[in-house]
Amino acid sequence: MPKPFNRQFEELLVTASGSAAAARPNAKTASTASAAASAAAPARPAPTAVTPPAHAAASPARSRNREDKDGPLFEDIRFLGRLLGDVVREQEGDAVFDVVETIRQSAVKFRREDDIDAAKKLDKMLKGLTPEQTVSVVRAFSYFSHLANIAEDRHHNRRRRIHALAGSAPQAGTVAYALARLAKSGGESLAALKTFFDTGLIVPVLTAHPTEVQRKSILDAQHDIARLLAERDQPLTARERAANEALLRARVTSLWQTRMLRDSRLTVADEIENALSYYRATFLDEIPALYADIEQALAEHGLPARLPPFLQMGSWIGGDRDGNPNVTAATLERAITCQAAVIFQHYLEQVHRLGAELSVSELLAGSSDALKQLADTSPDTSPHRVDEPYRRALIGVYARLAATARALLGDVAVSIRGEHRDAVPYASPDALRDDLQVLIDSLQARHGASLTAPRLSPLARAVEVFGFHLASIDLRQSSDVHEAVLTELFARAGVVDDYAALSEDNKLTLLLAELAQPRPLRLPYAEYSPLVHSELAVLEATRVIRQRFGERAVRNYIISHTETVSDLVEVMLLQKETGLMHGSMAATAPQAGNGRHATHAGQGAPRVSLMVIPLFETIADLRNASRIMEALLALPGMDSIVRHQGGEQEVMLGYSDSNKDGGFLTSNWELYRAELALVALFREHGVRLRLFHGRGGTVGRGGGPTYQAILSQPPGTVDGQIRLTEQGEVIASKFGNPEIGRRNLETVIAATLEATLQPHAQSPRALPQFEALMQTLSDAAMSAYRALVYETPGFTDYFFESTPIAEIAELNIGSRPASRKLQDPKHRRIEDLRAIPWGFSWGQCRLLLTGWYGFGSAISTYLDAAPDAVDREKRVALLHKMVKTWPFFSNLLSNMDMVLAKSDLAVASRYAQLVSDKKLRKQVFGRIVAEWHRTTDALAQITGHSSRLADNPLLARSIKNRFPYLDPLNHLQVELLRRHRAGTTNARLRRGIHLTINGIAAGLRNTG
Repeated sequence: MPKPFNRQFEELLVTASGSAAAARPNAKTASTASAAASAAAPARPAPTAVTPPAHAAASPARSRNREDKDGPLFEDIRFLGRLLGDVVREQEGDAVFDVVETIRQSAVKFRREDDIDAAKKLDKMLKGLTPEQTVSVVRAFSYFSHLANIAEDRHHNRRRRIHALAGSAPQAGTVAYALARLAKSGGESLAALKTFFDTGLIVPVLTAHPTEVQRKSILDAQHDIARLLAERDQPLTARERAANEALLRARVTSLWQTRMLRDSRLTVADEIENALSYYRATFLDEIPALYADIEQALAEHGLPARLPPFLQMGSWIGGDRDGNPNVTAATLERAITCQAAVIFQHYLEQVHRLGAELSVSELLAGSSDALKQLADTSPDTSPHRVDEPYRRALIGVYARLAATARALLGDVAVSIRGEHRDAVPYASPDALRDDLQVLIDSLQARHGASLTAPRLSPLARAVEVFGFHLASIDLRQSSDVHEAVLTELFARAGVVDDYAALSEDNKLTLLLAELAQPRPLRLPYAEYSPLVHSELAVLEATRVIRQRFGERAVRNYIISHTETVSDLVEVMLLQKETGLMHGSMAATAPQAGNGRHATHAGQGAPRVSLMVIPLFETIADLRNASRIMEALLALPGMDSIVRHQGGEQEVMLGYSDSNKDGGFLTSNWELYRAELALVALFREHGVRLRLFHGRGGTVGRGGGPTYQAILSQPPGTVDGQIRLTEQGEVIASKFGNPEIGRRNLETVIAATLEATLQPHAQSPRALPQFEALMQTLSDAAMSAYRALVYETPGFTDYFFESTPIAEIAELNIGSRPASRKLQDPKHRRIEDLRAIPWGFSWGQCRLLLTGWYGFGSAISTYLDAAPDAVDREKRVALLHKMVKTWPFFSNLLSNMDMVLAKSDLAVASRYAQLVSDKKLRKQVFGRIVAEWHRTTDALAQITGHSSRLADNPLLARSIKNRFPYLDPLNHLQVELLRRHRAGTTNARLRRGIHLTINGIAAGLRNTG
């Protein structure tokens, strides 16, 4: 008789943590995997002998201590597992319950013992499942993953709270830790700190990419479960605990009875609403609270100051048109109005609550003259509040806020109490902020400072940060679209027949001449294509949005696939055509002696409303980035444009495409080199560079721990300002829980602070030697990666057959297509595939190739080039030194270690069996297996650790804990893919495949 689910989870923990045999995949596993795929790997080189450092193995006492600390986590997992087991048995019956347990046991045996009989038994069992059983089994294992994630998140919050209650030293990743570290090293000065916060800008930018697999309904249920689970850490009576469990059981039941998948593809409107839920849940409350915490920490270090709004929010949702024809002027307008509705509703609710709370009497506490004046302008005439100036003032503020909301959004966008339709709308967020400051100043001057902290000061802070727009929306479009639009505009105007065919020099000459022209290029009565109308409509809508909601509502325009200077100047001309560029490039003259151009404000110096931001994505583009920007800065009028941007210019770096182009190691190295070259260039021109990092959820797309990622940036590249994407698939895990969301935001601030004020603290003396070696390694890694992906005949077929890429494209997980080109199945080119589903697919089959492939070959090539054993040992020693003293290299290896810990050759071998061409299967999978061995051996040589994540036991345990309920999902997915591709097509089968995609993504805790 199968054990109850709570016993299953106890075994799960023992299986994952208890023995070396569970640390998979090992050499034997890989051999079995290779044989299973009929792809025996070439013999791998023996690793250089390395003596593990003293810290490589944890002592028994440390292990026991860790187990004690993690006891509550295990209890939560057992508890949630018991609830889920009860629900499955109640909802689906004992038969399904028993099947789930039998599959789990077989998968565990296959994992632990490389048992071929277990594999055969598993195959037979999976093939024998009815469609109904398949869906139930997949859902059961998927919800294991979801509930375990909730328990882990709760434990992280619990451990941080325990640290705080114990009065422990600040933890890394907090602003308090950063300030203490700066003070200890002598790097802190009050002036430097003040400059950092006065001139800093940190902007997490939420994006919607085609890999967010969770429905909002599922996320909402999970949030409730997380909240109820947190309640169990508090002292509860027996009755309260029973009530809590009943509520949790109800939410788990609701989860089980809720459709896991969307029944239709997400629209942009859906993506907008999904993103706004994180503002309601986290950002609106936690960002003002985080500001208050930072101000308190600064005061403790001798800098009592009110911080400017250096931390703001950004968004691509509704403005990112690159490859998504569903984003138009209408969706942009919808995005900003929906955002505004959320922030106005928040302001109105907070002001209403303040009206109830601030019952301060003039007779008892008094008030300032400014407060009295504000109260006297209020429409409130109640005799009961004559001596309550704060309440009367707040009624006036509420009335003006309501009038502002009506003026900007209409009557139905927000819920408004009362009428007061004669109130004058606020002209700007600053005017609202000034009124709130009147209340704050009056209270603080009359012993009422404590009354401002709970709600009034956070509200004033929210107004500074969020304005009337909530988050700044970036526009993004591909450079080839801009070229197509201008080609048509030039042709219709009779300027040039085929602009796209011109050389780069001729394009620039024409563009600059047109920018100097006072007349528009667009003819009022000419017929234009839908593309031209659509693109110009977006910019025209942007102009109106900025007038209504403020300039911060939309202030950046990102050009994907920037390859030339003309790609950037084209967007300036499009801004000119739509009233977003002012002044004229003609108002420039060469400066004597240096050939540069000076602009003259009296002649209408040029300025653009939207900063034109290049996005450098491929390896070639990254290598050309500094050259392109140097040419841009040298253009006539650019000095004026930069000056009107506050002397700043932003550059965006793409992690996803550079990885797909050149592989993990080369992508990271070329990003590093591009950043250094850009810093040097901008420093020479006296322009402040702000880098925008297009990081994704997976390591292959720049993911990994944000704190270490920022600290490992090249010296001088983090200069108090940074923007970084928070991409669709990880937003829920990072910001769905308010405590974790606040922690993630603080981590970005702390890392930016440390990297800015101590830019050379992380620079080893041997840096030039390290960088030279990295170039050598990068060249070898890229050669190995491209040899596999782009030069192996049939590799594209192997990829499409051995991963669920085609099925992912069918899944309703985003408004954007999975390919930038036509969605014709015949177009099977890796070049045309978006980098995000590319990485998503490798994660599903448990190879996660984008996070490691090529590294092993690079290290092997470097070591094998040694003329003798002595030189080889010197080379190994240099690699040891690099990982110990160079944060860039250390972070690179740490991220790769995490990816390898999630990979599994035995599971991947089952996906390889889906490839119909046996010769191709053997060739490609054999090369992947061989490279996996080279990579793990290289990592062991460099770090001294033979097991994965030896330096991060908590993460290692977390990953291993997932395998017993992640593996069955992979095995089920393979079986379902086999049926689907054999011609069995029905809605239930497709649903089963899509459910496995969802569950595996949840188990890995990242997707694309």
